[in-house]
Amino acid sequence: MTEDERSTHGGEIGPTERLAMNRTGSFDWDLDTGTIDVDDAGLLVFGVAADGFDGRPATLVRGLDPEERARLDAVIRRAITSGESSYTAHVRLERADGTPQWTHVQARILRRDGRMAYRIVGIVRDATAEVTHSAFLQELEKRREVQTTIVERTTHALSRAVTVDDVTAALTGPGGLARLGAEGLALGLVENDSLNIIALSGESLDVFDDFRIRRLDQGLPMAETVLSGRPRFVPSFSSLGRDYPELAPYVNRMPFKSACYLPLIAQARKLGGLALFYRRRSSFSADERNLLLGLAAIVSQSLQRAILFDEERELATGLQATMLPRRIPTITGGEIAVRYHAAWSGRQVGGDWYDVIPLPRGRVGIVVGDVQGHDTHAAAIMGQLRIALRAYAGEGHAPSTVLARASRFLAELDTNRFATCTYAQVDLAGGTVRGVRAGHLGPLIRHTDGRVGRPKLRGGLPLGLATVFEDEEFPETRLDLVPGETLVLCTDGLVEQPGTDIEAGLAALAEAVGSGPPQAEALADHLSEQLWERWGSGDDVALLVLRRSPDPGTPRAPRIHQYIHQADPQGLSDARAAVGQALVDWGMPELSDDAELLTGELLVNVLLHTEGGAVLTLEVLPEPVRRVRLSVQDRSSAWPRRRTPGEAATSGRGLLMMDALASRWGVEPRGEGKAVWCEIGPSPAAGPAS
Repeated sequence: MTEDERSTHGGEIGPTERLAMNRTGSFDWDLDTGTIDVDDAGLLVFGVAADGFDGRPATLVRGLDPEERARLDAVIRRAITSGESSYTAHVRLERADGTPQWTHVQARILRRDGRMAYRIVGIVRDATAEVTHSAFLQELEKRREVQTTIVERTTHALSRAVTVDDVTAALTGPGGLARLGAEGLALGLVENDSLNIIALSGESLDVFDDFRIRRLDQGLPMAETVLSGRPRFVPSFSSLGRDYPELAPYVNRMPFKSACYLPLIAQARKLGGLALFYRRRSSFSADERNLLLGLAAIVSQSLQRAILFDEERELATGLQATMLPRRIPTITGGEIAVRYHAAWSGRQVGGDWYDVIPLPRGRVGIVVGDVQGHDTHAAAIMGQLRIALRAYAGEGHAPSTVLARASRFLAELDTNRFATCTYAQVDLAGGTVRGVRAGHLGPLIRHTDGRVGRPKLRGGLPLGLATVFEDEEFPETRLDLVPGETLVLCTDGLVEQPGTDIEAGLAALAEAVGSGPPQAEALADHLSEQLWERWGSGDDVALLVLRRSPDPGTPRAPRIHQYIHQADPQGLSDARAAVGQALVDWGMPELSDDAELLTGELLVNVLLHTEGGAVLTLEVLPEPVRRVRLSVQDRSSAWPRRRTPGEAATSGRGLLMMDALASRWGVEPRGEGKAVWCEIGPSPAAGPAS
């Protein structure tokens, strides 16, 4: 007796019954006759009635979609023709009630002599449960990957946010909504008794501009979320109009299907609320709700840090502002612009400062300095040192004396801090600048033709250290500002770029000064934008720009000024070219050759026989006869003298040339030096004038 017969007679369940109960059947397909024998369990799997089955394979698979039937035929045909001994396939068919069913076919191919297939035997089973479960797991894993990506990207973007503006930029900037998996966003912060919407992102959300600032106790979804501290998930966006009549006119104008309102809470402090809007989502699963609550926690922590930073920075910059001059005095003969930029480092304020000091005899003192350190102690020392230096300067002392006394003052404070600074006394009437340095950066001068120079300003030790090492020598250097030239002083925060040599920063500063606008205020803004903001605002910056008023003369009597440095070999050539071009522009080209020649002679005499540079002035004298006047001013009191050069002499002919080309020439005392001048015009030549 077989096992099946024993199970039937004895009431036991045999293998056949077990297969049937598991919706698993068998088949035997005779390829020679084209008929297939399928047991009742197999027919049940394919949804074919036993009394209506004619033994044809086509009848067995009539429940399959044409695409599924073609896919199964392709699997069988490939297995037979390729010589394989078995095949498996999952096919999808539709049950009588319309629900889908997945059927798993597993078969073995029998061949004659190992080549010609003549019979296929196998089993079929209902695999709907396992396939569905596998698809569910795959979908679940996919959702989890999406959620992990959302959290990782949002956390990474917010980790670099320092200020509240940085947080809003991370949420609403490029890729912000995609990181959050939403199509719209609104961010509100609690300020006193109001809820202020500080960021909106997404199509058509500008309709919420009417709700930018509202009292916290008003009946709106974000306000209620903030007050209750509980999230609100809205699967049907249209329901907002029913629950909040004030929103009804706006809801239909927005293309969203759902929304969620999340409270932003950090350390029991209600910071605000975050609203996310969705176009396609119409439900929120438990996992999705947990994800959104996690996102709200991440945003809350970032906002808490940013708010604290902004508060600390406001306190620090306020403290720094009280240490700096409240106003800059107006000056005659020029314009001054100052800027102070605090580093983005919370309370870590620095000791950078600037000052403009009225001095006796119409002069003005300018100073830019930096106390060692970045803390409130450095700022406090800076305030004391600035006031002391201002007092010493106001007493009329020479620049070297001012810094020597300031160094003594700082040393007596016993703070173990030193300070660097550059201080200059400026006479805008004559253009004289007397400058001293104490371990600080030297100034830059922008000339009227746009060139930028870095004059060598001699210097001493930093303030405080100079007294400790008993070396309070601060040698003065004289500079000359011609009308229209600009002097630029700054602290190292404007030229020190992280990872770059300071010389590269100074070169960039010189380029920015030369390419900027000529006006002092506009140039100060230009330097801030080009350098401080571009380099990351990592250090405090004090900046002072002083421009001597230009002196263009009048349309009938135009005038230019140019300073030629003694150590600038190109300056002589540039000055001659400027004179020639100016006369062409003024409609006097016939005088340009003689003027250029005389310019060279006057400047060579100064640069060879005096110490320091010279100021060249070219002007037109309209009355009584229109003529050109050249003047070269230097700091030497020695007057030129006429000589009779020999045939082989290489010098001594300058005054003879002036006699020949100029209608008049002469020498005039000018303060500590003199000015040699000559006139070119239609009147006959003459000797030196008194």
